[in-house]
Amino acid sequence: MAGTAAVSSRRPQRVSMQEHMAIDVNPGPIRPIHLISDYFPHFYPFAEPALRTPHPRRAVAPDVCSAPQLQPDPEPEGDSDDSTTLGTLEFTLLFDADNSALHCTAHCAKGLKPPASGSVDTYVKANLLPGASKASQLRTRTVRGTRGPVWEETLTYHGFTCQDAGRKTLRLCVCEDPRLRRPRRRMPPLGELRVPLRKLVPNRARSFNVCLEKRRLTKRPKNLDTSRGMSLYEEAETEVTGEERGRILLSLCYSSRRGGLLVGVLRCAHLAPMDANGYSDPFVRLFLHPNVGEKSKYKTSVRKKTLNPEFNEEFFYAGPREELAQKTLLVSVWDYDLGTANDFIGGVQLSAWASGERQRHWRECLGRSDHRLDLWHPLDGAPPQLHN
Repeated sequence: MAGTAAVSSRRPQRVSMQEHMAIDVNPGPIRPIHLISDYFPHFYPFAEPALRTPHPRRAVAPDVCSAPQLQPDPEPEGDSDDSTTLGTLEFTLLFDADNSALHCTAHCAKGLKPPASGSVDTYVKANLLPGASKASQLRTRTVRGTRGPVWEETLTYHGFTCQDAGRKTLRLCVCEDPRLRRPRRRMPPLGELRVPLRKLVPNRARSFNVCLEKRRLTKRPKNLDTSRGMSLYEEAETEVTGEERGRILLSLCYSSRRGGLLVGVLRCAHLAPMDANGYSDPFVRLFLHPNVGEKSKYKTSVRKKTLNPEFNEEFFYAGPREELAQKTLLVSVWDYDLGTANDFIGGVQLSAWASGERQRHWRECLGRSDHRLDLWHPLDGAPPQLHN
């Protein structure tokens, strides 16, 4: 009997599941479980603009527990929502349909998380997608030494139409300025966000306060040319459409006092990059056909290393309105190359036989005197063809 009792004492006692749960579980204060969306915030730009971090509150412990309860340890700092987000960016968008412009005002950023501790020198970089990166790239000034920079600076995209609003997306990146670092090296953005522009209401400003996200890149297909201002990587979830050559803003007015047509070359936007550095040295040529002599051909000055040149130059073609209405104005944009042939960027024809806005622009200005009309025209990739 003694041996049997000794063997039974060495065996582990069998405990039921109910007894195990009652022994090992401490019914302390119940804490709310975070939603997964709190740790991985998504951007819904046309929902409520303010995304605020929820502050969990401890539930009151039930009074039925008679035994003293242990207070749980506070959450580690790395698990909090404030440390997982990349900060927020406040900005305002305005689609000025009357002047074909998109205004983006960067106000401030809060709670930025730079890779290193301490202050950071930041700026905001904007791009329109899809499109060549440098053609639509704008940036603010750099604000130094703070994780809550205030810019209050407006970036303007000229030549922005309703068609662009329906198919383009605005990407905003908060970047660290590498010029102020030692050693200088290009750093990834601190965070970015993307805003679909199709729901913007023309001529109505809209403010946003949005959480920043990590930058997402995908490898660009090999069949695309990466030598002309296009990076090896492209933005994820963007469609690469047909090649865009850019657009030009022209002003036409028939002057009754001077007895001729005034053609103003105001500016170009989003030109195709033609040089190895990702830019172009553009200038504009004008030719009134049919016409004979040097007075039918003009060209602007060259603007160096830019894809959004501003010319503001005016040229004059003498003649009565009825005679000019039977002619064709050929406008072409070229990239200047020293010592080699200039590269054709794009062109547009204005005449009574054109279509759409090109025909309307020509007829309205020659239909009455002293009526100035400024319109944007997309550039064609093929050189203009002359028809006698």
